[in-house]
Amino acid sequence: MNNTLIVIIGPTAIGKTSLSISLAKHFNCEIVSADSRQFYSEMSIGTAAPSEEELSQVQHHFIQHKTIKDTYTVGDFEKDALEKLNTLFTKEKYAILVGGSGLYIDAITKGLDTFPNVDSNIREKVREEFENFGIEHLQDRLKKMDPIHYHNVDLQNTHRVMRAIEVCLSSGKPYSSFLTRSKKNRPFDIIKIGLTTDRQIIYDRINLRVEVMMKEGLLNEVKSLYPYKSLNALNTVGYKEIFNYLEGHWDLDFAISEIKKNTRRFAKRQLTWFRKDSEIKWFDYQEDAKNIIDYINKKTL
Repeated sequence: MNNTLIVIIGPTAIGKTSLSISLAKHFNCEIVSADSRQFYSEMSIGTAAPSEEELSQVQHHFIQHKTIKDTYTVGDFEKDALEKLNTLFTKEKYAILVGGSGLYIDAITKGLDTFPNVDSNIREKVREEFENFGIEHLQDRLKKMDPIHYHNVDLQNTHRVMRAIEVCLSSGKPYSSFLTRSKKNRPFDIIKIGLTTDRQIIYDRINLRVEVMMKEGLLNEVKSLYPYKSLNALNTVGYKEIFNYLEGHWDLDFAISEIKKNTRRFAKRQLTWFRKDSEIKWFDYQEDAKNIIDYINKKTL
């Protein structure tokens, strides 16, 4: 039997962590996280990182292994995670990759396109433009520089908009010209499991999760990170809304409602991304793990 990577994907709050632990226990293997928001040690509550109790059940990798001050790209993750998987596959025939960050999942399962290096001065200038003029200014600039990518990129993802502009400025070519979409071969088999349900149930689960986060101390977590709010890692849902509250722009109830709304939008974008992948076998989020295990076993015969 070949080594097999079991990939568990789906929108936020759907139950990926719970399923991944169940499968890891059954297949006696370890878990690699591909949730880019959970890489940072200072961000626990707002990213819904696995609890200490969950982490104690199965060995996890790439959970809170970086600080918000670190620069850690999807290319860095591809390199590090593939090295980790090579090590894991010397011990067991299975490993599990879990997360809702489509780009990071694709980096491991399909590989990344190659982009030119970006000069640090260009990166700093783009960052200053964002801080001085906001995301809409950068969106307009990208539309002029690369209309193709403008219509494909998540325009609310500041990091990706900035990254595209940086590549355009560094290379003198559109960002989209570097997207070859050629899939790279991996030295292991890949089985993709998707969790989903009716959209309203997903939205209800998201709303409940945000309320639980607030009870667990999200406000205090964000307060402690306020001095670093300009860092890219913190330009994310659950943090930027409370920054607006702390600065007096919004009241707390409105900030919480915006977290819920923006998380629902994020989940919709996640599903749009994953629905394009015909290799994913979809299961309802309440599916018995035994049925998913049976499906995996049949695929590896």
